[in-house]
Amino acid sequence: MRISEILRRKGAHVVTIAPDATVHALLETLATNNVGAVVVSPDGSYMVGIASERDVVRCLHARGPDVLDKPVSEIMTEVVHTCSPDDRIETLNERMTEHRIRHLPVVVDGRMIGIVSIGDVVKSQIAELEDEREHLVNYLHG
Repeated sequence: MRISEILRRKGAHVVTIAPDATVHALLETLATNNVGAVVVSPDGSYMVGIASERDVVRCLHARGPDVLDKPVSEIMTEVVHTCSPDDRIETLNERMTEHRIRHLPVVVDGRMIGIVSIGDVVKSQIAELEDEREHLVNYLHG
């Protein structure tokens, strides 16, 4: 299965936050949207980084609660791993495991068209296995 199929099912909405927003605003955005990471973008399509719950926890531990009033740009991950809609899910599993990441923006010609999480990948793999099981059961009983 390709990433484009995941996006077709879940939609292309990407939660973003401005680099100058506070970490407190980031936490509110994560909670409100029930997501684990947001893309840091000044305009909603151009990425300058990604900020996750993990980034916040690490900075809180290292710098204390004053970090909540700092801009997201100070805690975000600047090197953003991305994928293409034509990538296969198996490739994402390897990439996410190798780089220890849980979210990959989907990019075409430098523009974000969606985002996939490890949960999206696992959910699609479970659906594939269920379909395969159903076909096998039908074959055996059919």
